[in-house]
Amino acid sequence: MDECSTGALVPAVKPEPKESSVGDLADPGSGNMGCPVHEKGLAEVDRDLLCPICMQVVKDAFLTACGHSFCYMCIKTHLSNKSDCPCCAQFLSTNQLFPNFLLDKLLKKTSARQISKNASPVEHFHQALHQGCEVSIKELDTLLALLAEKKRKMEQEEAERNMQILLDFLNCLRKQKVDELNEVQTHLQFIKEDIGAVERRRMELYRARDKYSVKLRMLGADDSIYGARKQWHSSTDNNTGALSGRGGMSIWNLPRKDASDSQYMTQTGLAIARKKRVHAQFGELQECYLQKRHQMVNQPYSQQEQDKGVIQREGYTAGLADFQTVLTTLTRYSRMRVIAELRHGDLFHSANIVSSIEFDCDYELFATAGVSRCIKVFDFSSVLNDPADVHCPVVEMPTRSKLSCLSWNKFTKNHIASTDYEGIVTVWDVNTRQSIMEYEEHEKRAWSVDFSCTEPTRLVSGSDDCKVGSADHHIHYYDLRNPSEPLHVFTGHGKAVSYVKFLSNYELASASTDSTLRLWNVRDNIPVRTFKGHTNEKNFVGLTVNREYIACGSETNEVFVYHKEISKPVTRHKFGSPDLDDADDDAGSYFISAVCWKSDSPTMLTANSQGTIKVLVLAA
Repeated sequence: MDECSTGALVPAVKPEPKESSVGDLADPGSGNMGCPVHEKGLAEVDRDLLCPICMQVVKDAFLTACGHSFCYMCIKTHLSNKSDCPCCAQFLSTNQLFPNFLLDKLLKKTSARQISKNASPVEHFHQALHQGCEVSIKELDTLLALLAEKKRKMEQEEAERNMQILLDFLNCLRKQKVDELNEVQTHLQFIKEDIGAVERRRMELYRARDKYSVKLRMLGADDSIYGARKQWHSSTDNNTGALSGRGGMSIWNLPRKDASDSQYMTQTGLAIARKKRVHAQFGELQECYLQKRHQMVNQPYSQQEQDKGVIQREGYTAGLADFQTVLTTLTRYSRMRVIAELRHGDLFHSANIVSSIEFDCDYELFATAGVSRCIKVFDFSSVLNDPADVHCPVVEMPTRSKLSCLSWNKFTKNHIASTDYEGIVTVWDVNTRQSIMEYEEHEKRAWSVDFSCTEPTRLVSGSDDCKVGSADHHIHYYDLRNPSEPLHVFTGHGKAVSYVKFLSNYELASASTDSTLRLWNVRDNIPVRTFKGHTNEKNFVGLTVNREYIACGSETNEVFVYHKEISKPVTRHKFGSPDLDDADDDAGSYFISAVCWKSDSPTMLTANSQGTIKVLVLAA
């Protein structure tokens, strides 16, 4: 019966190879010089031991009437669908299948040979002993001696490896501790130098104070003598010298002593309070001090610091001076005090969320906008000086849609821009109360707008249409001279970024609904610090910055203030709900919606979703 050229042949039973001698290891007529003949034959047999259906070694071999062998399950499955041989296509049924005992035997021998080939010497030795291999006592002694020596050698190597691992650990630990010691010694040297510089400066201040005190006493003595003489002459004329003399002394001394004592007590109380603030933030202040001292080791004062009027003194490094500024500004304030409050209520609109609140370029006026579809402009000094809760705006400009953001022109006092829920950017003239320009380029809701700080006629806006905006949790930093791609993409926030503000030419603050603020260095493109404490998961709660402080709102109806060098809040202020009882369920639904610093002063405008506007000032 002819075989199909592509089918598998029934494996021929080949004689088992005899034990080869060294001369029989290679077949001189083959190209595989040095290859044992029985291994070559075994490789050929292995190819013939594959099932033509599954292409694996045949398992439970069965022979067909046409002479082909298959796995029993393979051929049975095949015949349940077709009635032919997979190799030669001749008719075939299950009645024409027969067990192939010879192939099964060959497979078992091949499997055993393969296992023996892959077995370790120990397994071979075990197998030989189990098979009753005869071993003399002398050979066993020799084997035991070899095994004992091998064991000792392995134990020795294992002990050496363990010692090397321990030694590496100790060396690594010593290096780490030496580095830490060197760092601590460096820190101690910094501290020692700075203590000396501060002590010298303190002695200078004490000497200056004593000098001023002597001058004041001399001036006071001259005035006393002059006053006493005048009173003496007056009392001589009126015959009341003794009484006038005593009265003159009491008038001069007693009030001065009482005022001095009161002032001393006040200064002492302030000093104690500031020390408590230092201890409350001691860990972060320590990091801030060491960071600045490392960055500015023996660095001279910068031109900026010289321009600020920082007095250069012996031993005072730029890092110490910088840290003193941080310490001074951080401990100066501990709370926020309300100095004015007004309601943004509208008789015709129940919704009073203030989405944006902004000062004009001269910080004389401020404007508010929100869901009430109206821009209101207030006079800041009138709000401060008038104790009334309801203040009338100096200008009101109704709009067609709810407003999301405001921005005053940095050069033209009467121009203000707004964005609304329809995606329209409008520029208004506050004097005429009319819109002078409308931009309808955005296709979706516009969330932000800002006038340029250098070009009075330019402004930028952001929208849900992803034009100058993004919700990918990143900050895209652009150079306007090449807006096709960002200079850098800052990553780190866990949710959408809601605000970004520049503190300086190289410092950028960002807010996100992941309840964090972050500070970035755009000069080196690195994250600087993460601020945590407030709650912000779904609403716009505002962000405002000045040279030293960052402030934002919270969904707990609180205003939070952070110092840019410290990640924890410096202080916070909670809005009350004058129209609602504390037990009212709605009281907890309000949130801070807008904040704005008054330049670099400690004064800030704040507003919440209830329509309450407060003027807060940082206080000791």
